[in-house]
Amino acid sequence: MIDITKETDLKELAAIVGKILKDANIDAVLTGGAVVSIYTDNKYQSFDLDFITYSSYKELEEAFKGTGFYRDGRFFKHPETDFYIDFPAPPLAIGNKPINEFNEIVSKNQYLKLLTPTHSVMDRLAAYYHWNDQQSLIQALMIVKDQIVDYAEIKEWSKKEGMEDKYEHFKKRIKM
Repeated sequence: MIDITKETDLKELAAIVGKILKDANIDAVLTGGAVVSIYTDNKYQSFDLDFITYSSYKELEEAFKGTGFYRDGRFFKHPETDFYIDFPAPPLAIGNKPINEFNEIVSKNQYLKLLTPTHSVMDRLAAYYHWNDQQSLIQALMIVKDQIVDYAEIKEWSKKEGMEDKYEHFKKRIKM
């Protein structure tokens, strides 16, 4: 049985879920706000864990069988936590850029494959660039305060997205 309690934090839960999926031979990558939470030590708190996978809901249900997780519509929930698991549709891309480089967190009973800090910033900037989501801009700024990122990659991607002006605004906000 999996040890999930009300005190299980997002990072630990993500690693537990990552291990469940890996043990079921399901390749899944954590994206979105949960990655921001992890890279900022919960300065930003997400309540959903978005994993991108090509596996079907039938395969996911099979993987979660006997773990305490249950399917509720498109989400998977566990009675001991308020966090929930979502599986947005693949492919894993940020804007027009396919993502195939990841970070991994590995320990004895946990495993997590997640966006790199650079790609997490780009993920947040995509929402800012395309929907003018100011909260996502703030999350990108939070990540760069706590993590090392590749500004050249972010700048090049921003240029390809046609967002040089918004990238320059992002860079100015970093220096504040």
